[in-house]
Amino acid sequence: MPHIAHVALWTRDLEGLAAFYAEVLDARVGERYEHPAHGFASRFLAFDGGPTLELMETRQLTLETAPPGAQRLGLTHLAFSLGSPEAVDALTARLAAMGRPVLDRPRTTGDGYYESTVLDPDGNRLELTV
Repeated sequence: MPHIAHVALWTRDLEGLAAFYAEVLDARVGERYEHPAHGFASRFLAFDGGPTLELMETRQLTLETAPPGAQRLGLTHLAFSLGSPEAVDALTARLAAMGRPVLDRPRTTGDGYYESTVLDPDGNRLELTV
């Protein structure tokens, strides 16, 4: 049966973004992979019970930059289930205290999810949900 194996994100700061996900979402950061001839490096981040996240950086490609938090065609956010409304509230407050932009404070949405929306250091939207 098909399932999502991983989602990949380009970054200009592979180690910094990996450290962010490890610190705030308890990601297990895998070994650094490098392909020097292609100017490519990556790390896989593992989370309990779900697909992995591949963070990638390049020295050879010119990457287009979207404004932080931009609603764009294609991948628009990553959603992380935290298990309880209290966990959503606590992590949202922690990220705000760290200076991370909070786009949507914790609330119950029209589709019944309790969630907030914050930005990671690269401006990717993260939904923190139950």
